[in-house]
Amino acid sequence: MGLSMGKREKVFLISLGCAKNLVDSEHMLGLLHSRGFEQAPRIEDAEIAVVNTCGFIQGAVEESIGTILKVANFKREGNLKKLLVTGCFVQRYGYKLLKEIAEVDGWLGTGEIYRIADILVDKNQGESIPFFISRPTYLADHSVPRIQTTPFYTAYLRIADGCSHRCSYCTIPALRGPFRSRDQDSLIMEAERLVSGGVKELNLVAQDTTMYGKDLEGDSCLEDLLERLVAIERVEWIRLLYCHPNGVSDRLLELIDSEDIICPYLDIPMQHVNQEILRVMGRESGGEAPGDLLERIRSRRRRISLRTTLMVGFPGETEKIFHELCDFVRLAQFDHLGAFVFSGEEGTPALRLEAIVDRAEGERRLDELMNIQAGVSKKINQRMVGDIIPVLIEGTSPEAGLLLKGRSATMAPDVDSQVLINKGEGVAGEIMPVLIREAHAYDLIGEIV
Repeated sequence: MGLSMGKREKVFLISLGCAKNLVDSEHMLGLLHSRGFEQAPRIEDAEIAVVNTCGFIQGAVEESIGTILKVANFKREGNLKKLLVTGCFVQRYGYKLLKEIAEVDGWLGTGEIYRIADILVDKNQGESIPFFISRPTYLADHSVPRIQTTPFYTAYLRIADGCSHRCSYCTIPALRGPFRSRDQDSLIMEAERLVSGGVKELNLVAQDTTMYGKDLEGDSCLEDLLERLVAIERVEWIRLLYCHPNGVSDRLLELIDSEDIICPYLDIPMQHVNQEILRVMGRESGGEAPGDLLERIRSRRRRISLRTTLMVGFPGETEKIFHELCDFVRLAQFDHLGAFVFSGEEGTPALRLEAIVDRAEGERRLDELMNIQAGVSKKINQRMVGDIIPVLIEGTSPEAGLLLKGRSATMAPDVDSQVLINKGEGVAGEIMPVLIREAHAYDLIGEIV
């Protein structure tokens, strides 16, 4: 690397939460590397550990605390000298963390991650533990170093950060600040660099990708950005994640229809279908009912694979309203569905709502909904038996022993199902034709042809 400073300590980073958080982690690794810190392959080999936390809902908070305490054990028993904690959990709980978890040697909120190397290099901090937290306005661009932690053939391109929607149950605007789009030229430069490094699949992420550009001066929008991204040489798949139901324009659908490089895939978190629940959630539709939106998407030439996220047990969700949601899932035939039980979070308006659904009842509803979806997914998958589809080979599957695994253009990394391959020679990072032989509720099984 030709770094002028002497060798610094080895760092091990743990990234919790979503893909957008992973991009922060990759930037922190890049910033540390640019200042001479080495990346440790295992925590046992590290002198410094960084835990980049999630704090979105209570379950994520508990995971963050558990991970921090587990890593703190390495300070007592291993080589570890320093533990830094960054991200949404820090942003959410602020200065009270200093008293609660004494083992931590430095804290950075979501808007302060660019200081990661400074707080390790600066020896003049006296006795105090560095703690930086502010209203997040920082936005990393193509000039901020980044070390890719995803497999070489796939990467996340974060096109914006923060959120300006005001959903009544959500902590994200407080944790991540207002929605702020990145400059289009900066995104093209970063995308070109990723592709020239071997990336075949660019997954576009933001809190709401369809809102991209609306905060920038001049005319800039997601569709314009996509038209420039598809022109990049050697990019093979571009995938859109986290689209708001109100932001799916006809122009966007036309682009997916006409550009084979854009995956026929939309991730549209709908949260619910009942209009009264959506109103209390602060997620009014833009005049288009969820069913009409699906019909508009399904009327296109290409069959667009749909993923959604739904919430059960929101205050006021009666048994009748829950069954309305179940009927919608049967009717909508989503290719992929994630669901979770409402969790009332401190600082959100939804915490003050009456008509609370008992947690055990919420869990029961979640099971029922996911059982319905398993049947839907299995039917959709069975229609593919006998088809030959392009599959991005990802290497051997940790769950299925010696089988290769991969994903089609209609499967996003980490969240969707996969294609298991039991015959033929596959090359990791290559998109290869696979004949589908069997279909299960979530995974397909096939052979390379």
